Amino acid sequence: MRVQLLRLFAAAVILAMAAPPARSALSGPAPTYTAQSIVQAATQTAEALAPNTIATIYGSNLAYTTDSASTKLGGSLPLSLDGVSVIVGGWIANIFYVSPTQINFLVPYQLTAGTVNVVVVCQGLAGPEISVQLNATSPGMFVYNGFAIATHLDGTLLTAASPAAPGEIIVIYVVGLGRVSPDTTAGRVATSAATITAASQLQVLLAGTPCPPANVLYAGLAPDFAGLYQINLIVPPLTPPNPEIRIAVGPQISPPAVILAAQ
Repeated sequence: MRVQLLRLFAAAVILAMAAPPARSALSGPAPTYTAQSIVQAATQTAEALAPNTIATIYGSNLAYTTDSASTKLGGSLPLSLDGVSVIVGGWIANIFYVSPTQINFLVPYQLTAGTVNVVVVCQGLAGPEISVQLNATSPGMFVYNGFAIATHLDGTLLTAASPAAPGEIIVIYVVGLGRVSPDTTAGRVATSAATITAASQLQVLLAGTPCPPANVLYAGLAPDFAGLYQINLIVPPLTPPNPEIRIAVGPQISPPAVILAAQ
């Protein structure tokens, strides 16, 4: 089931393409992109990002190839892929995927809240410096077939045909939950649990109602992934069918209109 989730996550982030990398002449104009084309990968919104958040840059001339990173358990994502690098706040970011029109990268873990510049460098040609706001957290969820990506404990997806039941423990996959304890290393594929440092500020809202804090069994890094978090939640008994789900950490909250498959 873990393999299935890995494949689903890769599809949701658009980490890989069906075709092999297409090589071309290593020359051309510099990368172009704007502040509005730098988005959180899960929400696809150009709002504030956060350290250790998966982000996407859309533009043109971002790369001369289409390629995706491969990592081993416990390894790290590369800092450059096919001659493409992303510099965030003076740090080289780890990269998931590059193509001429899209880059998926991981905001460096070591950064703190504030304004940072983002620059794409392709084969030595630098694009514009774009100012981006970083918050300590920036919660967001991927959506697949109309529902937030979440699973039963056996790893099978929550779907309309297989929804969560009241009282069941489910796993919700989230990005943008910030720093963890123990600390991780930028771009590292997690091998064990690490709880978010802002756990006391975390709320899971179902249909606008916060779940009891005791129902959140774990909120931290998702093993086998880089930049992905999971929340292990006991579904409250009075949860309505298919409620809106939002994740809040202090004043930061995930976008509305994301649905949890629940009966």
